[in-house]
Amino acid sequence: MRTNIICWTSHRIRWATAALASALALATVTGHAAPPAAPADITLVVCSPGSPGTTEDARARMDAFAAAVSSRGGTRIAAVYEPGEDACVERLGAAALGLVSLPFFLAHEQELGLVPRLEVVARGRPALERWALVGPRGRISRPGALAGYTIVSSAAYAPAFIRGVVLGEFGAIPADVQLEQSTAVLSALRRAASGESVAVVLDGAQLAQLGSLPFAPRLQVIAQSPPVPAGVVAMVGARVPAGTWSGIERALIGLSSDRATTPVLGALEVARFEPVDGGALARARRAFAGAPR
Repeated sequence: MRTNIICWTSHRIRWATAALASALALATVTGHAAPPAAPADITLVVCSPGSPGTTEDARARMDAFAAAVSSRGGTRIAAVYEPGEDACVERLGAAALGLVSLPFFLAHEQELGLVPRLEVVARGRPALERWALVGPRGRISRPGALAGYTIVSSAAYAPAFIRGVVLGEFGAIPADVQLEQSTAVLSALRRAASGESVAVVLDGAQLAQLGSLPFAPRLQVIAQSPPVPAGVVAMVGARVPAGTWSGIERALIGLSSDRATTPVLGALEVARFEPVDGGALARARRAFAGAPR
């Protein structure tokens, strides 16, 4: 979905791993959390594996988000943030809706029966994002040059996302390439700039800030994904009746046009929810499905 969401700050540079989760760990909500309410009818799980922060850290933001959607949608919603992949899978197994990052969606779509309903547009970002592989300048011009490299990514828990969606148009990378799950993007970029055999996968927000790094001249964008959604709101199976979903959908789309609720979205680093770009999502699915696991 800061719904992927973390930030690193260095020399006034803010790094958000995926615009879905960054505010969950660090942002401040404008306004007040909703008071305790009766048990909700629908549970929405916000999932962005690879992001720091805890479920408890995000509770006030989740309560404010749920209250805003509930008041507009006519259905009581409970929202909970989970930063761990396994915990997200477990929570969604008993939930009705998820607000999930694209790597998580693709990795668990079939297992959980996820049905995409809306896409998430991150604050200050275009509707569709491009992920990128960045490495030492002048050293990697073809996939074979990555032999012996380590690729660092907050989405390495989904290898087919890295190999298929991010690198699919670049070509098949050598079998000895190691994928390292890490949120330490800035330090990994510094290692790459120093000449180590390290490459780093950046999301769109991070890529936009790459040129601001003092060591950026020693780095190079090696490959980029096609434009893809940053994340999606997905239904788990058919657990939400059509009439109920219709109200929730209107509520989610309407949050960005209401001055009273835009701060709630801002606390999640989300600009708006909008209909899914079916073509972009289909391309990502094909690339994911055709990649080695």
